[in-house]
Amino acid sequence: MRLPSGLQKTSGAGMSKIYLAGPMSGIKDNNYPAFFAAAELLQGAGFEVVNPAAIAHDDPGVWAACMRKDIQAMLCCQTVVLLPGWRSSRGATIERNLALDLDIPVIDLSRLCGL
Repeated sequence: MRLPSGLQKTSGAGMSKIYLAGPMSGIKDNNYPAFFAAAELLQGAGFEVVNPAAIAHDDPGVWAACMRKDIQAMLCCQTVVLLPGWRSSRGATIERNLALDLDIPVIDLSRLCGL
């Protein structure tokens, strides 16, 4: 996979951590299949992936509680990768905007994969 600017593996023992942001609410199975497929793709390219679909939430039915935990995880990452449909997601839009405000590179998965 060709890596666009902003998505680079770090040299040495560490590797770039990527956070996945995308729509969940109102989508069948909370869109988990898309999150896990993207995680697998990026892990196969050698990245450590933080997948919010795999984060254990104390109260998974409370959107704000999930967002707080997910944002904490995102802040430990070097890059945010957006899944298709992110524009229609309140949470993914917040994550994207926060990442940009904090100078964390943001890349659209569709551009990454040439979709």
